[in-house]
Amino acid sequence: MTGTIATSVLGAESWIDAITAKPFEAAVGAVGLAAVAVAAGLALRAITRRTRSVRHLVLAIALTSLAIGAAAAVLLARLMVLDGGEARTVVGVLATTAVFAILLALVASVPLGRDARRLETTVRRLESGDRTVRTGVRRADELGHVARALDELTERLDQLERERAGFEEERRLMLSSVGHDLRTPLAALRVAIEAMADGVAPDPERYLRSMSRDVEALGSLVDDLFLVSSIESGRLELHREPLDLSELADEAVEALAPAAATRRITLRLRAPGRVTVDGNATAIGRIIRNLIDNAIRHAPDGSTIEVAVAEDGAPTVRVLDDGPGFPAGFSARAFERFARADVSRTRATGGAGLGLAIARGLVEAQGGRIWAENRPSGGVRVSFTLPAA
Repeated sequence: MTGTIATSVLGAESWIDAITAKPFEAAVGAVGLAAVAVAAGLALRAITRRTRSVRHLVLAIALTSLAIGAAAAVLLARLMVLDGGEARTVVGVLATTAVFAILLALVASVPLGRDARRLETTVRRLESGDRTVRTGVRRADELGHVARALDELTERLDQLERERAGFEEERRLMLSSVGHDLRTPLAALRVAIEAMADGVAPDPERYLRSMSRDVEALGSLVDDLFLVSSIESGRLELHREPLDLSELADEAVEALAPAAATRRITLRLRAPGRVTVDGNATAIGRIIRNLIDNAIRHAPDGSTIEVAVAEDGAPTVRVLDDGPGFPAGFSARAFERFARADVSRTRATGGAGLGLAIARGLVEAQGGRIWAENRPSGGVRVSFTLPAA
């Protein structure tokens, strides 16, 4: 070990003596090597922009490093730090190293090239409109970071595309639903106006009453659309106070009893007495009426609709009918705008499909919760809760 240290010291002294003996040549050589290294780096940067293979870039970097090492050996020979034989030995070792470096670069860069091609393929497929493609690259380096960022971008684009398709379908459905519900009363109004203008209306008073009902239907639809817009934009503000939920349910049942009687449907209220909630009287009345009206539309003639008020941990209202129930999977979207269990567009089977959507918006605006489910015995049970006063 002592001999090795002594040899190292002598080698260092010989390097210092050689550089001291030829300081100008040593400085020029060092500057020249630095310039060669910088030039090689700039050339590699140009290659980076033009090469079509990452493997070629890795190979060029390895060979350039060995070439700079060979130039350094020649410089040391000129400075007499290495004699001719030692310089040739160093160059030979570097040449042999270059062969193995090429082999190493070719083998080690296979995953790098494969992952780079995966990234290119992913971008191409993404460009063609495929939002399901993923890179499948799992690396810890910068290439892996790019792959993860690309996968996240693709997933976000896929989500936005689905949302856009949903919005487009909702827009189409809204235009179809509103257009249908506007068409019927407008057509009736046009016929009535033409008949009265031509003087062929046999009973003008009856025609005026019919026109008044059509105008009310149009006004109700417009009001519903404005209310849904206010709910979804978050601009709906409700004044809340302590109220008797049983009394509000009784008023709603009384208001809709005549409409139910036209189809021999019985409305039955079941309430334990006073149930106090913290809410808005107009909004709660609208909620219960919408639920009863929806039940009347789907309940069979001669059946019974029950409105039950209870205090099951929180003030609760349930509306139960004996209708056919919701189709499979419809309960989850029953409260969406323009959602209809019956897709046929007739006045007998429902309006624009806003009743349950408005009910949900009004319930949630008062801090409550609403849900619907099929009853085991048949029919639908729609329930909502509100905060107790």
